[in-house]
Amino acid sequence: MHNRSRTGVRRLAGAVAVIGLGLLSGPPARAQSAQPNPEVRVTTNMGSFVIELRPNRAPLTVANFLHYVRKGFYTNTLFHRVVSNFIIQGGGHEASPPYALKPTDPPVVNESGNGLENKRGAVGLARAVGPDTGNVQFYINLADNPELDPLPTRWGYAVFGKVIQGMSVVDSIGEVATGAFGPFKANAPLKPVVIQSIQLINPPGLGSPQSTPSGTAAEPGAASPPGQTGAPASSAPPAESPPPAKASPPASPKKESTKPPAPPSQATGSSNSGS
Repeated sequence: MHNRSRTGVRRLAGAVAVIGLGLLSGPPARAQSAQPNPEVRVTTNMGSFVIELRPNRAPLTVANFLHYVRKGFYTNTLFHRVVSNFIIQGGGHEASPPYALKPTDPPVVNESGNGLENKRGAVGLARAVGPDTGNVQFYINLADNPELDPLPTRWGYAVFGKVIQGMSVVDSIGEVATGAFGPFKANAPLKPVVIQSIQLINPPGLGSPQSTPSGTAAEPGAASPPGQTGAPASSAPPAESPPPAKASPPASPKKESTKPPAPPSQATGSSNSGS
């Protein structure tokens, strides 16, 4: 009997010890939290801003964009198209004469319809007339532009990120004086807006954009608006109340047109129609 009692006590003590170790070790470790979205800092001669990318919604477009970011493709390119209350667009044209389109890799599949909408601050991929023709040029919405979202009867423009810091810089770019410049017929900044660099922020969330200009472009000029084949060629009325000095440049058709703005189409050659 004594042996049985001692055995029972030992078993009970062992069970208590196991429970105690379990309490000390705490609950099972939770699965690692989802990887934060990558962010990039866009530095221009008018200041900088940060874009959060959405690889969970537009994996092909984000991977394509980061491919160009990592190899420094966007360094010394232009925001070559500015339409008030609509978009700013750039990333494909060199910042020095003759403002040529830079060679690109093959285009990516159109990922519009991914649930991300063309709202103010959203970043999308410009393209030519065909749905799967976007590669490097991107645009930023200055206002909500639902007409760029897909419908059952047509393709849209794929959103793959949004501006999360420095939207005031984007707005300032959206207010620059525009018109015909060099080889471009309309909507080109009369003073160049240069993308000096786009850098991946690692880890995401670090770094705050500069809101003050970081210098002026070494080469005056602006790149051609992307080809607008098959799209209405005009501009949105001015918004954001541009200052008078910026509201009176020569040849600024966007201030008189009542037609809808052309979509952020991408040129496929060096000679482009006005937009």
